[in-house]
Amino acid sequence: MKLMMRKSLMQGLCGLLALMLFGCSSADNEMAGGNIQAVNHTLSAINWFSVNGYRAHGGGGSSCCIIMPIKWRPGLKANIEWEVDPDPFAKMPPLGTKEFKVAMAKAETSFQRHSATVDIPEWPGTESCDLKVHFLVCNQIKVTTSCWGYGSPNNPIKEPKQMKEPAVCPK
Repeated sequence: MKLMMRKSLMQGLCGLLALMLFGCSSADNEMAGGNIQAVNHTLSAINWFSVNGYRAHGGGGSSCCIIMPIKWRPGLKANIEWEVDPDPFAKMPPLGTKEFKVAMAKAETSFQRHSATVDIPEWPGTESCDLKVHFLVCNQIKVTTSCWGYGSPNNPIKEPKQMKEPAVCPK
């Protein structure tokens, strides 16, 4: 009798667990991995950046990986943190020397850290093509999941690259 009750209890718990898992697995909640990419529109260097805790290098190109929903849903946000080198072309002593270490330590004192939270724009169906983070002047950020590359007339980000920082940034 005890064995039958245990078996029934285990079957009931397994059935309940299966129902709970089934309720969680809808297409609207499915996630997938994708790349994150920095697109720098400024004259400064982006040393590194992170999106929702996923860290990447800021030198352009794609970095693996970020987890995002397969289907867009309202309220998706990108919490972005980044570090800027305002003088990326400063002359440095040869790499590996004591002088280089001293110069690098001094340069690092001018590095600036920023953060911003932006909405992730809607994408059609399941046609998200990674997350591209565009770094603009005045520490502004735009993100896109467009499958069109920067410079394409179909890409939603139109700001030019190599933008000079204005004397006064808008508030």
